[in-house]
Amino acid sequence: MTAMPIALPPSRPERIALLMLVIGALLVSAVAPKDRMTWLLETVWVIVAIPVIALNWRRFPLTRLLCWLLVAHALVLIHGGAYTYAETPAGFWLRDMAVGAGLEIERNPWDRVGHWMQGFAPAILARELLLRLTPLRRGGWLVYLVLAACLSFSAFFELIEWWAALAFGADADAFLATQGDVWDTQWDMFLCLAGAIVSLLLFSRLHDRQLGT
Repeated sequence: MTAMPIALPPSRPERIALLMLVIGALLVSAVAPKDRMTWLLETVWVIVAIPVIALNWRRFPLTRLLCWLLVAHALVLIHGGAYTYAETPAGFWLRDMAVGAGLEIERNPWDRVGHWMQGFAPAILARELLLRLTPLRRGGWLVYLVLAACLSFSAFFELIEWWAALAFGADADAFLATQGDVWDTQWDMFLCLAGAIVSLLLFSRLHDRQLGT
Protein backbone atom coordinates (compact mmCIF):
# COMPACT_ATOMS: atom_id res chain seq x y z
CA MET A 1 0.00 0.00 0.00
CA THR A 2 1.35 3.42 -0.96
CA ALA A 3 1.95 5.78 1.93
CA MET A 4 -0.52 8.63 2.18
CA PRO A 5 1.20 11.94 1.27
CA ILE A 6 1.83 14.20 4.21
CA ALA A 7 1.34 17.95 4.23
CA LEU A 8 4.11 18.98 6.60
CA PRO A 9 7.33 17.00 6.91
CA PRO A 10 10.29 18.90 8.39
CA SER A 11 12.47 20.85 5.98
CA ARG A 12 15.83 19.41 4.95
CA PRO A 13 17.87 21.79 7.21
CA GLU A 14 15.55 20.98 10.11
CA ARG A 15 15.93 17.23 9.50
CA ILE A 16 19.71 17.53 9.41
CA ALA A 17 19.74 19.58 12.63
CA LEU A 18 17.56 17.04 14.43
CA LEU A 19 19.67 14.16 13.16
CA MET A 20 22.92 15.82 14.21
CA LEU A 21 21.47 16.55 17.65
CA VAL A 22 20.63 12.89 18.24
CA ILE A 23 23.85 11.53 16.76
CA GLY A 24 25.92 14.05 18.72
CA ALA A 25 24.19 13.16 21.99
CA LEU A 26 24.61 9.46 21.23
CA LEU A 27 28.34 9.82 20.53
CA VAL A 28 28.93 11.89 23.67
CA SER A 29 27.04 9.37 25.77
CA ALA A 30 29.12 6.52 24.35
CA VAL A 31 32.46 7.99 25.48
CA ALA A 32 32.30 7.00 29.15
CA PRO A 33 28.86 5.74 30.17
CA LYS A 34 28.26 4.78 33.79
CA ASP A 35 27.55 1.20 32.77
CA ARG A 36 28.37 0.05 29.24
CA MET A 37 25.78 -2.75 29.11
CA THR A 38 23.01 -0.44 30.37
CA TRP A 39 24.01 2.16 27.79
CA LEU A 40 23.71 -0.38 24.98
CA LEU A 41 20.39 -1.80 26.19
CA GLU A 42 18.87 1.67 26.53
CA THR A 43 20.21 3.24 23.33
CA VAL A 44 19.88 0.29 20.94
CA TRP A 45 16.41 1.57 20.00
CA VAL A 46 17.96 4.87 18.88
CA ILE A 47 20.84 3.15 17.10
CA VAL A 48 18.42 1.00 15.10
CA ALA A 49 15.84 3.74 14.45
CA ILE A 50 18.25 6.22 12.84
CA PRO A 51 19.17 4.12 9.77
CA VAL A 52 15.63 2.71 9.45
CA ILE A 53 14.13 6.21 9.24
CA ALA A 54 16.91 7.51 6.99
CA LEU A 55 16.73 4.62 4.52
CA ASN A 56 12.94 4.89 4.21
CA TRP A 57 12.65 8.68 4.18
CA ARG A 58 12.11 9.13 0.44
CA ARG A 59 9.33 6.53 0.42
CA PHE A 60 7.90 7.31 3.83
CA PRO A 61 8.76 10.78 5.23
CA LEU A 62 7.47 11.46 8.72
CA THR A 63 5.50 14.46 9.91
CA ARG A 64 7.30 17.29 11.61
CA LEU A 65 5.48 16.62 14.88
CA LEU A 66 6.50 12.97 14.91
CA CYS A 67 10.14 13.81 14.14
CA TRP A 68 10.34 16.20 17.10
CA LEU A 69 8.69 13.70 19.43
CA LEU A 70 11.05 10.91 18.33
CA VAL A 71 14.05 13.18 18.95
CA ALA A 72 12.77 14.05 22.43
CA HIS A 73 12.27 10.37 23.19
CA ALA A 74 15.74 9.54 21.89
CA LEU A 75 17.35 12.17 24.12
CA VAL A 76 15.55 10.79 27.18
CA LEU A 77 16.82 7.30 26.36
CA ILE A 78 20.36 8.50 25.70
CA HIS A 79 20.53 10.43 28.97
CA GLY A 80 19.22 7.43 30.89
CA GLY A 81 21.65 5.11 29.13
CA ALA A 82 24.66 7.34 29.79
CA TYR A 83 24.20 7.65 33.54
CA THR A 84 21.77 4.76 34.30
CA TYR A 85 18.27 5.88 35.20
CA ALA A 86 18.96 5.84 38.93
CA GLU A 87 21.80 8.36 38.60
CA THR A 88 20.85 10.81 35.86
CA PRO A 89 21.62 14.48 36.65
CA ALA A 90 18.34 15.56 35.06
CA GLY A 91 16.49 13.11 37.29
CA PHE A 92 18.14 14.46 40.44
CA TRP A 93 17.25 17.98 39.31
CA LEU A 94 13.60 16.95 38.88
CA ARG A 95 13.64 15.29 42.29
CA ASP A 96 15.04 18.41 43.94
CA MET A 97 12.42 20.55 42.20
CA ALA A 98 9.67 18.23 43.43
CA VAL A 99 11.01 18.21 46.99
CA GLY A 100 11.23 22.00 46.89
CA ALA A 101 7.56 22.06 45.92
CA GLY A 102 6.68 19.98 48.97
CA LEU A 103 6.48 16.54 47.34
CA GLU A 104 8.10 13.58 49.06
CA ILE A 105 10.23 11.91 46.36
CA GLU A 106 13.23 9.84 47.38
CA ARG A 107 14.10 8.08 44.12
CA ASN A 108 15.55 9.48 40.92
CA PRO A 109 12.43 9.88 38.72
CA TRP A 110 14.14 9.76 35.31
CA ASP A 111 12.92 6.22 34.63
CA ARG A 112 9.39 7.52 35.24
CA VAL A 113 10.05 10.17 32.58
CA GLY A 114 11.35 7.46 30.28
CA HIS A 115 8.24 5.32 30.61
CA TRP A 116 5.98 8.35 30.18
CA MET A 117 7.82 9.07 26.93
CA GLN A 118 7.41 5.41 25.98
CA GLY A 119 3.75 6.26 25.45
CA PHE A 120 3.94 9.97 24.68
CA ALA A 121 6.06 9.72 21.50
CA PRO A 122 5.10 6.24 20.19
CA ALA A 123 1.39 7.16 20.37
CA ILE A 124 1.87 9.58 17.48
CA LEU A 125 4.11 7.06 15.69
CA ALA A 126 1.40 4.38 15.94
CA ARG A 127 -1.27 6.89 14.91
CA GLU A 128 0.72 7.95 11.85
CA LEU A 129 1.39 4.38 10.74
CA LEU A 130 -2.23 3.35 11.19
CA LEU A 131 -3.61 6.37 9.32
CA ARG A 132 -1.13 6.15 6.45
CA LEU A 133 -0.78 2.41 5.97
CA THR A 134 -4.23 1.02 6.79
CA PRO A 135 -7.82 1.91 5.82
CA LEU A 136 -8.46 2.95 9.44
CA ARG A 137 -9.76 6.48 9.88
CA ARG A 138 -10.10 8.80 12.85
CA GLY A 139 -12.43 7.66 15.60
CA GLY A 140 -12.73 5.37 18.57
CA TRP A 141 -11.04 2.36 16.99
CA LEU A 142 -8.00 4.45 16.07
CA VAL A 143 -7.68 5.71 19.65
CA TYR A 144 -8.12 2.19 21.03
CA LEU A 145 -5.52 0.63 18.72
CA VAL A 146 -2.99 3.39 19.38
CA LEU A 147 -3.34 2.95 23.14
CA ALA A 148 -3.23 -0.83 22.80
CA ALA A 149 -0.05 -0.62 20.72
CA CYS A 150 1.68 1.59 23.28
CA LEU A 151 0.61 -0.53 26.23
CA SER A 152 1.59 -3.78 24.50
CA PHE A 153 5.04 -2.40 23.73
CA SER A 154 5.39 -1.31 27.35
CA ALA A 155 4.51 -4.84 28.47
CA PHE A 156 7.02 -6.26 25.98
CA PHE A 157 9.70 -3.94 27.36
CA GLU A 158 8.97 -5.24 30.87
CA LEU A 159 9.52 -8.76 29.50
CA ILE A 160 12.85 -7.62 28.09
CA GLU A 161 13.81 -6.35 31.54
CA TRP A 162 12.79 -9.71 33.02
CA TRP A 163 14.86 -11.62 30.46
CA ALA A 164 17.83 -9.31 31.12
CA ALA A 165 17.55 -10.02 34.84
CA LEU A 166 17.50 -13.77 34.19
CA ALA A 167 20.43 -13.58 31.79
CA PHE A 168 22.71 -11.14 33.61
CA GLY A 169 21.59 -11.35 37.23
CA ALA A 170 22.87 -8.51 39.40
CA ASP A 171 24.64 -6.98 36.39
CA ALA A 172 21.22 -6.00 35.03
CA ASP A 173 20.20 -4.00 38.11
CA ALA A 174 21.09 -0.65 36.50
CA PHE A 175 19.00 -1.53 33.44
CA LEU A 176 16.00 -2.57 35.56
CA ALA A 177 16.08 0.73 37.49
CA THR A 178 13.51 -0.46 40.02
CA GLN A 179 15.27 1.45 42.83
CA GLY A 180 13.63 -0.80 45.39
CA ASP A 181 10.04 -0.21 44.25
CA VAL A 182 8.07 -3.48 44.25
CA TRP A 183 5.39 -1.82 42.07
CA ASP A 184 7.89 -0.53 39.51
CA THR A 185 6.54 -2.67 36.64
CA GLN A 186 2.98 -1.51 37.23
CA TRP A 187 4.07 2.12 37.47
CA ASP A 188 6.03 1.78 34.22
CA MET A 189 3.04 0.48 32.26
CA PHE A 190 0.64 2.98 33.83
CA LEU A 191 2.89 5.91 32.96
CA CYS A 192 3.26 4.68 29.38
CA LEU A 193 -0.52 4.50 29.04
CA ALA A 194 -0.96 7.94 30.64
CA GLY A 195 1.67 9.42 28.31
CA ALA A 196 -0.10 7.97 25.27
CA ILE A 197 -3.48 9.35 26.37
CA VAL A 198 -2.07 12.83 26.99
CA SER A 199 -0.25 12.78 23.65
CA LEU A 200 -3.45 11.97 21.76
CA LEU A 201 -5.36 14.67 23.63
CA LEU A 202 -2.69 17.28 22.95
CA PHE A 203 -1.58 16.49 19.42
CA SER A 204 -4.31 14.70 17.45
CA ARG A 205 -5.62 17.83 15.72
CA LEU A 206 -2.14 19.15 14.96
CA HIS A 207 -1.15 15.72 13.67
CA ASP A 208 -4.19 15.63 11.37
CA ARG A 209 -3.22 19.01 9.91
CA GLN A 210 0.33 17.84 9.28
CA LEU A 211 -0.99 14.67 7.65
CA GLY A 212 -3.20 16.77 5.41
CA THR A 213 -6.40 15.13 6.63
